[in-house]
Amino acid sequence: MALKATIFKARVQLADMDRGLYADHALTLARHPSETDERMLMRVLAFALNVPADDREGTLEFGKGLSDTDEPDLWHRDLTGRIRHWIDVGQPDDKRLLRAAGRADRVSVYAYAASTPIWWGGIANKLARAANIEVWQVDAAQSQALAALARRTMQLQVSVQDGTAWVGDGEQSVEITPQRLNAT
Repeated sequence: MALKATIFKARVQLADMDRGLYADHALTLARHPSETDERMLMRVLAFALNVPADDREGTLEFGKGLSDTDEPDLWHRDLTGRIRHWIDVGQPDDKRLLRAAGRADRVSVYAYAASTPIWWGGIANKLARAANIEVWQVDAAQSQALAALARRTMQLQVSVQDGTAWVGDGEQSVEITPQRLNAT
């Protein structure tokens, strides 16, 4: 019998001073049986860092990610269905990212494992021709600390200022500073 996804609920209070964005979001996350708490919370962080200020041009939604190779972990589609922003978490291969770059206006990757420099070293040259791909690295210790906030029901506060995010649950807080790997 196949294992089913576990449902998590997160209420995210976002204060993004860099973008002047202040909002509350109620998220329902389906965690794939092979997904870790670390990866799931990285998806929540990616959501907080990229959610648009309003939904006039569509919304940022969680994709099927691990369950469907044709969908990202998150995507922002406009009202016509055009993919404005494709977001992957982890270390996707270069073919997936180049295919996404052809389908979306913008592609972002949030890599978080200690092996990120090795992965990036292997694909950086292959992605150089795609100007619409941004690759970010979150320090492995920071992403592991973020995983400690995982609960079936979460109340998270995310504050972003000067490129640094603080994610807390009222009892503990994690400082996360994503580093851009490819040139701006």
